[in-house]
Amino acid sequence: MQTPLLTPDKDPMGAAIADYYANGKAGKLRVFSSMFDEDEIPVKQLFRCFAEMPPMEQKALRRSSGKILDVGAGSGCHSLALQEMGKTVKAIDISPLSVDTMQKRGVKDVCLENFFNKQFNGSFDTILMLMNGSGIVGKITNLPVFFRTINRLLAPGGCVWMDSSDLRYLFEDEDGNLDIDIEDDYYGEVDFRMQHKNVKGDSFDWLYIDFQTLCLHAANNGFKAEKIQEGEHYDYLARISRI
Repeated sequence: MQTPLLTPDKDPMGAAIADYYANGKAGKLRVFSSMFDEDEIPVKQLFRCFAEMPPMEQKALRRSSGKILDVGAGSGCHSLALQEMGKTVKAIDISPLSVDTMQKRGVKDVCLENFFNKQFNGSFDTILMLMNGSGIVGKITNLPVFFRTINRLLAPGGCVWMDSSDLRYLFEDEDGNLDIDIEDDYYGEVDFRMQHKNVKGDSFDWLYIDFQTLCLHAANNGFKAEKIQEGEHYDYLARISRI
């Protein structure tokens, strides 16, 4: 869980974000995985304004209050939308090029930081983990560390807004049963690697967690998860708070 801070030569998403900010366009942000065919992230989508965001993201931003932490803030689109609403937000990311771009775009409080760094301190009323925010947990076995982290950073009465997707549709047979080996790893654990032009990142783990599994692990760690909204393709928005 101690994901190191990236360096510019290993920061393809940050390079794509910086490229788009500087030029109004960017080369392909390529995504590789052992589970899927090569894909591409449209960099322009990382710069969307509030009106262009999916309803789940809009709802999470509207309901965010108090001192807000935007985790994995990327280009800063959520932080900027919150600032426009007059809200107080701190943006963090492990990508130095993303942090630099956020500063240039006008995010007032932004720093290069790993959410799971035990030396990272603060007391936040709202923690935002959007755009498949559960991903940074990496693996199911890391969930206890995740809940200890949010317990340390959440102010009394605070909550986490997090979205994710249930990948079960990739493994369902014609009868709707999961066609997986129970001895295999959890089906929502995916490995990814990104590349932008000649900047190649290292492989990293990413977690897509179904809502029932999230509820179970939340309860086991002194939290409750509520499904606030469902998306159009097996995705959902959850609100996590202490029991």
